[in-house]
Amino acid sequence: MDTLARKSRQRRILIGVALMFFSPLGLAFILYYGHAWHPGGQVNHGELIQPPRPLPDAGLPAPYSLQRKWTMLYVQRGVCDELCLKRLYDMRQVRTALDRDMDRVQRVLIADSDCCDTQKLIKMHPDLIAVPLGAAQGPLLDSLPSPDSHRIYLVDPLGNVMMFYPANDKAKGMLEDMKRLLKLSQIG
Repeated sequence: MDTLARKSRQRRILIGVALMFFSPLGLAFILYYGHAWHPGGQVNHGELIQPPRPLPDAGLPAPYSLQRKWTMLYVQRGVCDELCLKRLYDMRQVRTALDRDMDRVQRVLIADSDCCDTQKLIKMHPDLIAVPLGAAQGPLLDSLPSPDSHRIYLVDPLGNVMMFYPANDKAKGMLEDMKRLLKLSQIG
């Protein structure tokens, strides 16, 4: 009887150890494949554009292009108000915070004639590519998904608009996205 009790005890210990190992795996399997829970899979702060849309290079000044560099694109119609100035400031600060990678990123403003004094803006924001809004930019603007006011669009080095940041987004999220993209990107 003593050996029967010992075997039963050993069997219970073996089953207990097996349960300690397999129960977390089983629970994770049930939660994941049972569609009850999925871990967060999104790490970007901006809103992805699916699928990315190719943008025409129309209307940019001669040495500039929407290709070969990452581009933060801002379109302003009408007078550049407080939010417009803040978005331009955010773009400048994000680019500056990229430090040694800042040369891989360019900032483009497309604005109509009612916007602002372009020369003053360029003094406030060095390296800003200011493009007057005209017929040449029509195809580019038509390619943007819902060109709402105060959005910053992110264009990859192949010329595809792939993400945007709504007016209420924080610059910190844009900076984190840019750092991650530049780290992972082999182009631009």
